[in-house]
Amino acid sequence: MANPISSQSAQPTHTEQSESSLFPTYARYPIAFAKGKGSYLWDTDGKKYLDFMCGIAVTNLGHAPDTVIDKLKNQLDQLWHTSNLFHIPNQEQAAQLITANSCGDAVFFCNSGAEANEGAIKLARKYQQKVKGEERYEIITFGQSFHGRTLATLTATGQDKVKEGFHPLPAGFVTVPLHDLNALKSAVNEHTAAIMIEMIQAEGGVYPVEPEFMQHIVDLCNEHGLLLIVDEVQTGMGRTGKMFAYEHYGIEPDIFTLAKGLGSGFPIGALVGKAFLKEAFVAGSHGSTFGGTPLATAAVIATIETMQEQNVVEQAATMGTYLQEQLQAKIGNHPFVKDIRGKGLLIGIECDGPVGELVTVGQEKGLLFITAGPNVIRLLPNLLVTQAEVDQAVDMIKDIIEAYAPIVNNSTIINGK
Repeated sequence: MANPISSQSAQPTHTEQSESSLFPTYARYPIAFAKGKGSYLWDTDGKKYLDFMCGIAVTNLGHAPDTVIDKLKNQLDQLWHTSNLFHIPNQEQAAQLITANSCGDAVFFCNSGAEANEGAIKLARKYQQKVKGEERYEIITFGQSFHGRTLATLTATGQDKVKEGFHPLPAGFVTVPLHDLNALKSAVNEHTAAIMIEMIQAEGGVYPVEPEFMQHIVDLCNEHGLLLIVDEVQTGMGRTGKMFAYEHYGIEPDIFTLAKGLGSGFPIGALVGKAFLKEAFVAGSHGSTFGGTPLATAAVIATIETMQEQNVVEQAATMGTYLQEQLQAKIGNHPFVKDIRGKGLLIGIECDGPVGELVTVGQEKGLLFITAGPNVIRLLPNLLVTQAEVDQAVDMIKDIIEAYAPIVNNSTIINGK
């Protein structure tokens, strides 16, 4: 029989593209949302969805958390923007909350994860060249990584698809396969400034870094005087069951970057570094007009305070374990499922075939999730998700896979029902 997954398409029609005043840079699903609260979204037709993608790991406290709303409303009535030519008390408080809960000592606020990673690259180069006086500028990154869409960060990204049409790309980046120690050692030279890595390659397939390999990276950095940059844009702010994913490995990066869940949906990014790096980022060396506004940093303060008051990180760890256990019990032995992996509430279900159409089926049934590459379902529920909501989502995923996923049987693909 024909595969029944076809009633909705992720590709906008030609008419939709031609009538819009927007550049067609996104292949949007034909859904528009009007309201969100907690783990749920409602579209403009009133249909309710259980949200297991959270705007791609952004609404970590669920949609429209009351504590963040209250803080933002209060700030809206007082002051929105002054520029970084003046002191911003909220910025100081937000930075202190970040450093008090991490290995970092200094924070630079920006607007996005890409900007945070761009700043990390600049900081590494500036420190090596201006403070240490060495001609070091190369950044080593890893295959299947994702670090952003600016020219520097897409060059750092270990996926060719994001680089097409943007050549010539900036010099000074070397990409090696993840977990290939020999390739990594061979890439280090007198021009290497830093090694940049995600603790879990979320966009690249939800691949956690092996602890032994991570220790080799730390040893290389120590041996050669390199800076260690950890991209925590998607994994930070409790997503993996720790406040920051590097904590799972017992290491302390020199620099790490944040965005996504940092402001509970309010756009903000942050570059966090060790105290010795302050010598590189002096007045005039870096800046951002909108970085760390009173509004944005109010969202950060409310987010972190809520996480502390409600033990959000601990809940994420507990529910992440429960989610993986339920997935293993209900779909772990299905022929279409090859692996279930991740940490905390960043989970990947690797399948034996493309899963893009399963995303559309999930939407039809009222469940939102996304992919991480062509064959991996990525689950990103909010960190306050309940056991009942996890049970509901797992049952829906089980039904979707059993009803619609192709089953490999004696090398012949058939449609299951």
